[in-house]
Amino acid sequence: MRLGKLQRRERIVAELRANPAVRVAALARAFGVSTETVRRDLDALSDGGLVSRTYGGAALPAIGVEPSLAERQRELTRERERIARRAFELLAPREVIMVDCGSTTWHFARRLAIEPLPLTVVTNSVGIATTLAANPAIRVVVCPGDYVSGEGGTFGPETLAFLRRFRADKAVIGAGGLTADGPTEVHSGAAWVKRVMLQRARRGILLVDHSKFDQARYEIICALAELDDLVSDHPPPRALAEAIAQADVALHLAEPESSSSARATSAGSRRRTSRSK
Repeated sequence: MRLGKLQRRERIVAELRANPAVRVAALARAFGVSTETVRRDLDALSDGGLVSRTYGGAALPAIGVEPSLAERQRELTRERERIARRAFELLAPREVIMVDCGSTTWHFARRLAIEPLPLTVVTNSVGIATTLAANPAIRVVVCPGDYVSGEGGTFGPETLAFLRRFRADKAVIGAGGLTADGPTEVHSGAAWVKRVMLQRARRGILLVDHSKFDQARYEIICALAELDDLVSDHPPPRALAEAIAQADVALHLAEPESSSSARATSAGSRRRTSRSK
C-alpha cells in the first residue's frame, strides 16, 4: 500500500533513529516513489528541524545545536499561528501569565497582542515584551538578567531570582523537543527559565509543533507529569501520545488550516449575502 506524505516522513525519522543516515535513492525504492518526492520530504523535515540534509540524503540533527531565534521564527509559521490561536482559548481575563523566550511563544504573543483580553504577562523575551506593548489591555513585566542576543531574551541567576518573586495563573513555554521523558531544550539557561516558570504557575502549558515530537535535545526540562496542557498542530506519534495520556496531560490540537479557511470563506459568503439583501 502506498504511504501518504505524513506516513513517509514518520518512517524517515524512525529510520534515522536506527541508522546514522539515510539515502534518497534507498528511500525512494523502499517507498515506491520518485527521488524528487523523497527530496521534498527531506526538505520539509529539514525545515522543521527534524533532520539535517546531507549530500544525497539526511541525518539526525545534533542534539546540542539549534538555529537562532530569528531563523526559528521563520519556520512553520502557519502551524505555530494555529497553535497560538488554540492556546489563547485556554486563557481567562485578568490572569497573570509567564511566557518564556522562543519562536512558538513569540507567535503566541502576537495573538495576545491583537486580542482585547486584560492580562499581566511576565516574560524574559524582549521581542515578546515589545510585541505585547502594542496592546493597552496587557501589563508587561520584563525580567532582568544577562541579555543573549541570539535568543532575544534575558537569562541567568538574576532572571530566575526575579521570576521567583511572582505567582502566576499559567506558564506558557516552548521547547526544543518533546519525548516520553518530557520536553527537552538545547540551552541550559533557557531550560532553567522554563522550570522556574512552571514552578511558579498553577498551570503549565507547553506549546510545540509536530516537528518537536520525539526530539531529544541536550537537557530535559521536566517530566511530562509536571505539565498540565500540551498544545500542538498535529497528533503525536502513538508511543508519545500514550505517554502524554499516562502523564494526565490534556492534549489540545489546533484546528486544521483547511477547516479554519473553509469557515472564514463561509463567513465571508454569509456577510456578502447579508449585504446583498
